[in-house]
Amino acid sequence: MTLLFVLGCIFFPLCFAVLCWGLQNHARLQMERQEAVLVASKLVSSVQAIMASTAGYIVSTSCKHIIDDQHWLSSAYTQFAVPYFIYDIYAMFLCHWHKHQVKGHGGDNGRASPPGSTWAVARAYLHKEFLMVLHHAVMVLVCFPLSVVWRQGKGDFFLGCLLMAEVSTPFVCLGKILIQYKQQHKSLHKNGAMLLSFLCCQVLLFPYLYWALWAATPALPLLAVPLASPAHINLGAALLLPQLYWFFLICRGACRLFRPRGSPPPSPCQTQD
Repeated sequence: MTLLFVLGCIFFPLCFAVLCWGLQNHARLQMERQEAVLVASKLVSSVQAIMASTAGYIVSTSCKHIIDDQHWLSSAYTQFAVPYFIYDIYAMFLCHWHKHQVKGHGGDNGRASPPGSTWAVARAYLHKEFLMVLHHAVMVLVCFPLSVVWRQGKGDFFLGCLLMAEVSTPFVCLGKILIQYKQQHKSLHKNGAMLLSFLCCQVLLFPYLYWALWAATPALPLLAVPLASPAHINLGAALLLPQLYWFFLICRGACRLFRPRGSPPPSPCQTQD
């Protein structure tokens, strides 16, 4: 367990550092520091998502009994991946800090804050990214010990399905990069891949997990399924509320994206940032 955790602590920050260096020094890219930090952080998140969803697919398809069957990869990848959430809190702060330095976000009068205002930037970061930081903290402090220790090897199928929720992350990261470069009209973003992947993998996943448990135990009344579910499934369902909020933001962005230029916004999409 310790070895996998240490490897994760090395792997994700190292990937971020190498990508930042490459994006800044590649002959054709020559990105500024703040651009390289943003793109590198999204690439690392995409790499983690691909590894997590691959591990989740292997685990979930290998478990014939959704409660009792076990697969070594479920605990192994969880131990390796938990440092990612710690790293990502720092990476998000670094992106926010560079944005603050370049555009002067967070200043009282719209101007850039003085160099010594790191605490003010940190407070603005926590205010803006509170839900994401809280999500990552819960993943480290609650979900990790629950999935590795407390569940006692039960429910690897469900853990594999939860890992596959990361399928939507590369599309979300791509959308953020396109928005950064004002290219959100590109077909890869505009065709709804991000919205559909997030809906299926992050929102509809949890009703599916309850349905799978009910289908495996037909004698159990449907309304009694949550009470009979493993604790990590109920915890994952509790984390659905932030996902619903983020899905609302994606839908709002899609409304703006598909709105004809120059036309007044329809009332369902008439919201402010």
